Amino acid sequence: MLTVNRLDLADAQVLIAGAAARAGEIGIPMCIAITDESGNLLAFERMDGGKVTSITVAQDKAFTAAAARKATHEYNQACVPGNLVFGIHTEVGGRLSVVGGGLPVMVDGEVVGGIGLSSGTPQQDMDCAQAGIDHFLSQRS
Repeated sequence: MLTVNRLDLADAQVLIAGAAARAGEIGIPMCIAITDESGNLLAFERMDGGKVTSITVAQDKAFTAAAARKATHEYNQACVPGNLVFGIHTEVGGRLSVVGGGLPVMVDGEVVGGIGLSSGTPQQDMDCAQAGIDHFLSQRS
């Protein structure tokens, strides 16, 4: 029998609030997705002005980060022609994202969910995702 730790809806809302606050600071309206540890969507927010195309991208980034237990930019660094992992982004029906902006949410060294952002540059998406996690962790202390 396994005991599984996962984010709940209140946790997801805290993550969204932190990410959205940072997105507001930098002036980029984002699409923000939060998943449980298996990559299943818990919560989603499309800020006013968030790109329509970013709805799916943000969800796929959160899915990848949680289910694969790896930041999407780490896949990007490895997913180059000649590497054995090249082409991973075509797996799982194309849902695995190699674009920066998806981060696993960790509590006590365990992945409990994922956060994915899209609408800015990959670096802006990564920055806002980290801000969401930082806000979440600060609320837990």
